[in-house]
Amino acid sequence: MASLQSSSVIGSLAYSSGRCRRGMTRAAINMPKLRNGGGGQSLRLPARDLVQEVLDLGIGLSVATTSHVEKKYRSRTVSNVSDPMVIAKLHEIMEAVADRVEMHKNIGEQRDNWNSLLLTSINAITLTAATMAGIAATNVGGPLMALKLSSTLMYLAATGMLVVMNKIQPSHLVEEQRNAARLFKQLHCQIQTTLSSGNPTGSDVEEAMEKVLALDKAYPLPLIGVMLEKFPKTVEPAVWWPQHRQRQEGRTYGNGWSVELEEEMREIVGVLKRKDTEDYLRLGKIALKVNKVLSISGPLLTGMAACGTAFVGSSHAPWAAIVGVVAGAMASVVNTMEHGGQVGMVFEMYRNNAGFFRLMEETIESNLNERDVRRRENGELFEMKVALQLGRSLSGLKNLAASSSKKGEAIEEFASKLF
Repeated sequence: MASLQSSSVIGSLAYSSGRCRRGMTRAAINMPKLRNGGGGQSLRLPARDLVQEVLDLGIGLSVATTSHVEKKYRSRTVSNVSDPMVIAKLHEIMEAVADRVEMHKNIGEQRDNWNSLLLTSINAITLTAATMAGIAATNVGGPLMALKLSSTLMYLAATGMLVVMNKIQPSHLVEEQRNAARLFKQLHCQIQTTLSSGNPTGSDVEEAMEKVLALDKAYPLPLIGVMLEKFPKTVEPAVWWPQHRQRQEGRTYGNGWSVELEEEMREIVGVLKRKDTEDYLRLGKIALKVNKVLSISGPLLTGMAACGTAFVGSSHAPWAAIVGVVAGAMASVVNTMEHGGQVGMVFEMYRNNAGFFRLMEETIESNLNERDVRRRENGELFEMKVALQLGRSLSGLKNLAASSSKKGEAIEEFASKLF
C-alpha cells in the first residue's frame, strides 16, 4: 500500500512539474528493490523521503532551466539594443550638421546680396564716370578740371572694385553655399534614417564624421586662405565625399545581386564616364574660359577709360574723350555679362554636376569590387536608387545598358535624364 501511495503521489507531482521531470519520476518509481540477507522481504524508501527527493530534483532542474532562459533572453536583448554612447554621438553630429545647414544658407544669402549690390554699384559708378567724361569733353575752363578729376577717380574706384569682385566671384560663392546646404541636409536625413532604422554602430559614427569633414573641406566658409580657386588650371569634378576604401574583387552572388545586374552596372559606369562626366567637364572648361576673358576685360576697360578721361582737354582731346566714354560703357556691359549672367555660378554648377556623376561611378564600382556580397547594398534597392538618380525607370536603365553593350563608345545617349 505504501508503494502504491508513493507511486500515486509521485505521478501527480511529475504531471504538474512538466516534461522535464517525467524521466526523473519514472526513475524513482522503477527503483530496484533492496533485499536483506536474512529474509525475503524487500526494503523500500519511505514515501515522504522519496517525494522530497523528487521535489528537490525538479526544483533544481527548473531553476537551472529558468536561469539559462533568462541569460539567453538578456543576451538577445543586449545585442538588439544600441550602445547609448553611439546614439549620443550621432545626435551630436546631427546637431552640428543642422547648424552647418543654417550657416551655409545664411552666408549664401549674404554673398548673393554682395553680387547684386556690387554689380549695381560698379555699373552706376562706371556709367556716371562715362557721362562726366562726355560732358568734360564739351567744356573748357574750371568745370573741365573738376569733371576730369571726378571721372578719373570714379573709373579708378570701379577698377579696384572690379578686381576684388572678379577675384572672389560672388556668384560662384553663392553656388558653393547652395550645394553645401543641400548636401548637409542630405547628410542630416541619412543620419536620421540610421538612427530610426535600428542598430547604429561605431562605424556609422566614423562614417558620418568623415562625411562632415569632407564637406567642410569641399565647401569652406572663409574667404581668406582656404577659399576655392576660382580660376583653376585644370577643371576637375567637385569632390565632397570621403574616399572609398579599396575593396577586392570577387565573384560571390546573392543579396539581390546577379551576373546580369553586375554587367548592367558596369555598362552604366561606362556611359557615365564617356558621356555625362566628360560632357560636363567640357562645358566647365568653356565656362571657365569665358569667365577668365570677362574678368580680365572689365578692369582693363575701366583702366583704359580712366587714362582716356585724364587726357580730356589736351591736344589729344577727341581720342581721349572717345576712349573715356566708349571704354566706360563697354566695361559696364562686360561687368553685367559676367556677374549679371553669373558665369562663375555656371562654372561651379558644371563642376558639381561632374562631381555628382563621379560619385555615382565610385559608388557603383565600390559595390562591384566588394568580395563579401553581404557587405554590399542590396542589389534590387541599389538598382532602383541608380535609376532614380539618373531620372530613369528600371526598364529604361536596362535598355541603356543593353544599348551601351551593343554600340560601345558609339552610343549617343546620355545616362542622366535629369540634367
